[in-house]
Amino acid sequence: MKTTRDDCTQGSTQQRVPPVGERHLSGLDRLLIQADRALRTLSPGTPCHGRPSPARAEAEAELSSAERRHAAGLMRVNHSGEVCAQALYQGQALTAKLPKVRSEMARAADEEIDHLAWCEQRLQALDSRPSRLNPLWYGLSFGLGAAAGKIGDHISLGFVAATEEQVCQHLQNHLEKLPSQDKKSRAVVKQMLIDEEEHAHAALAAGGRRFPGPVKGLMSLVAKVMTSASYRI
Repeated sequence: MKTTRDDCTQGSTQQRVPPVGERHLSGLDRLLIQADRALRTLSPGTPCHGRPSPARAEAEAELSSAERRHAAGLMRVNHSGEVCAQALYQGQALTAKLPKVRSEMARAADEEIDHLAWCEQRLQALDSRPSRLNPLWYGLSFGLGAAAGKIGDHISLGFVAATEEQVCQHLQNHLEKLPSQDKKSRAVVKQMLIDEEEHAHAALAAGGRRFPGPVKGLMSLVAKVMTSASYRI
């Protein structure tokens, strides 16, 4: 089995990019920052932004081959979801009109880095790998985020809230599907669920508009395609 570590330390090689509101950036600066973010997100070895993995407090369980493959498939879906979250927030930060909203999107993306690292660590421990489709998911999510930001900040924040609500539903479903003895994976998913619920509430509190049911239904169909493909590929 591959070796991995379940926690991360401050001062990792991935330095926090200051929010746009903290300094003046040209359009080229922002594009270069987004390109750097994309490479870091899609490259293996994502370091945590600050918090250690919740999995480190749990013992590694004995899993059958089928259980290990199933747990890895679910964690691969979660990892792809975090890749999408990074792209979504970065796309919105690029086109958001209010500096406060751009800064909030950058902060949220920083918090999601931990989730990305935790999922990658679990995949390594389960002798698996991230989805090969992640570059595609990143590009599509970045485009959606940038388009939402162009439409308006209230729509952009509403899109964040609706997306996080979808993510919470998937995470809750994964808690039911993960092997009961895989306490490490379950600990990661539980903390991710708490964080994503907070992100959804924060987006609405910041002025995000609630999306109507039909729009959420369409988003759910798209999410099902992503999760089904990432589970296998």
